[in-house]
Amino acid sequence: MAADAPARRGLGRGSRIKQGRDFMKLRTAGQRMVRGCLIVNWLPRPGAERSRLGVVVSKKVGGSVVRSRVKRLLRESFRLHQYELAQSLELVLVARPSIAGRTFADVERDFLNTLRTAGLLK
Repeated sequence: MAADAPARRGLGRGSRIKQGRDFMKLRTAGQRMVRGCLIVNWLPRPGAERSRLGVVVSKKVGGSVVRSRVKRLLRESFRLHQYELAQSLELVLVARPSIAGRTFADVERDFLNTLRTAGLLK
């Protein structure tokens, strides 16, 4: 665990993007990268204490059980690595249909590779 990371790595209400206008702002004004099973949209949050996450999983990925599992995998990947980000961000993860059936290790690897390629990790 990093020295500046708090003991509890939660993902509470303040860490989630819920409003449609926030998703749209990231889509139009933010940067975007596609890698593996993910599309990542982000926008820096200067002066913010912590990053926020939004997750989008369409019906093309699968049924409700599959979509819920994919959301859990994406949120957990962010939760574990949120303190490794170089700066506070608003981050939206969009699942591609190829994510269905992948293990947590595969999803986490794609997540970290995308952030590393974008230069968003410390």
